[in-house]
Amino acid sequence: MSDIYSKYETVIGLEVHAQLLTESKLFCSDSAAFGGAPNTHISPITMGHPGTLPRMNRKAAEYAIKLGLACHCEIEKDNYFARKNYFYPDLPKGYQVSQHTAPICKGGYITIITDAGTRNVQLNRIHLEEDAGKLLHDQDPDNSYVDLNRAGVPLVEIVTEPDMHNSEEAYAYLTEMRRLVRYLGVCDGNMEEGSMRCDANISVRLKGSTTLGTKVEVKNMNSIRNVKRAIDNEVKRQIDLIEAGGTLVQETRSFDASNGSSFSLRSKEEANDYRYFPEPDLAPFKLTDEFINSVRATLPALPEELIRKYTTDFGLPEYDARVICDDKSTADYYESLIAVTSQYKAAANWMLGPVKSWLNEHSAEISHFPVTPQALAALITLTDAGKVSFSIASSRILPEMIQTPADHPMDIATRLNLLQDNNADNISPIIDEVLAKYPDKVAAFKSGKKGLMSLFVGEVMKLSKGKADPRLTNELLAEKLKG
Repeated sequence: MSDIYSKYETVIGLEVHAQLLTESKLFCSDSAAFGGAPNTHISPITMGHPGTLPRMNRKAAEYAIKLGLACHCEIEKDNYFARKNYFYPDLPKGYQVSQHTAPICKGGYITIITDAGTRNVQLNRIHLEEDAGKLLHDQDPDNSYVDLNRAGVPLVEIVTEPDMHNSEEAYAYLTEMRRLVRYLGVCDGNMEEGSMRCDANISVRLKGSTTLGTKVEVKNMNSIRNVKRAIDNEVKRQIDLIEAGGTLVQETRSFDASNGSSFSLRSKEEANDYRYFPEPDLAPFKLTDEFINSVRATLPALPEELIRKYTTDFGLPEYDARVICDDKSTADYYESLIAVTSQYKAAANWMLGPVKSWLNEHSAEISHFPVTPQALAALITLTDAGKVSFSIASSRILPEMIQTPADHPMDIATRLNLLQDNNADNISPIIDEVLAKYPDKVAAFKSGKKGLMSLFVGEVMKLSKGKADPRLTNELLAEKLKG
């Protein structure tokens, strides 16, 4: 980084909107499912027709509390909704019902890990609100269309403090937030489909200054990688403008992922007059300790808790534990696997080795892996007992299990004649053949080059077509090479 850029400190706050995985919308029974033909998940309530009355979705409140508890927030017991007044074509009521003025979750933090270490990113709040519809500008050359299926879908908005200082921290925060909402089952975290969206508030200031610089909001980022790119682009743009003697204005910009640049959407005043007032059609709702505790009881084991268990109780390397816990489905599979085998490290090796390779090769999720945890545990037991080698198990037996998931690995090994031979009378002649083939290597071994043992073992395995028991082979070789 040049001296010009190193003079400045970046300050970043993120606003994440996450669509909640409820079956219906926040204030009516219309479907909240993604997709569907345009304007088919709507009703007079979604359309804001006169005389219609909204009704609160209890499950949405549960999901918001669930996320707040996982983020170490204070849960607000006395809640109400407010009308946030502004006109937008995809908001047919002419206002948004939001909890912005009285968030259901206050404070809290998310722990992130970057190359600089581990730290907590402080949250300002998490609040409930309804989503707007979607404008479609590419359906007609002269007109914009509107799809109101998304209008009224329940959202939580997760707002951080201006507490991040580079794009790496923002990337780590969004990665952790997406993982968290997926673990909790409150949002699918799919940024490409818009069920998780992020706006970044970015400013720069000279290092040592305590005054925040002029804030610019960047929108229209459909992946975590693009959020990182947009932040880097905006930081450079702001510093270049300041260094050239220009003046930054508070504005909203859109990020163009195709060329990595941003453009201005609209200028923004210091405060927006949304004319908030309590929503007259919705009664305030009060949360009891009993209700909050009932939600707390539904919290699953979260990644950091599982990582501690895997490293402390099972002795896994931290890297293995973190890769397993990176995805909830993978962690669930591993949990099911270790429920039927105590070979924790072997189970991790299979998950991160042959299983992961198959998933990558087929671009598949673990939920599509044909082999059940119980069947994989049986294969691990077969290998651990010395019935087959890991190489044979992974290259010959596992592919058969994938093709015929109902077949037991022992039956497959027997059918394909793959069971290891642990009969010394069968292995000894093969060893004699190998040693006779490499007299110079035998002499070198006896003179001190003990690393040649792997060569002899490999040749025996090759001649036995992988069936010789490696442990017995090592014992017999050591005995024969003594003389």
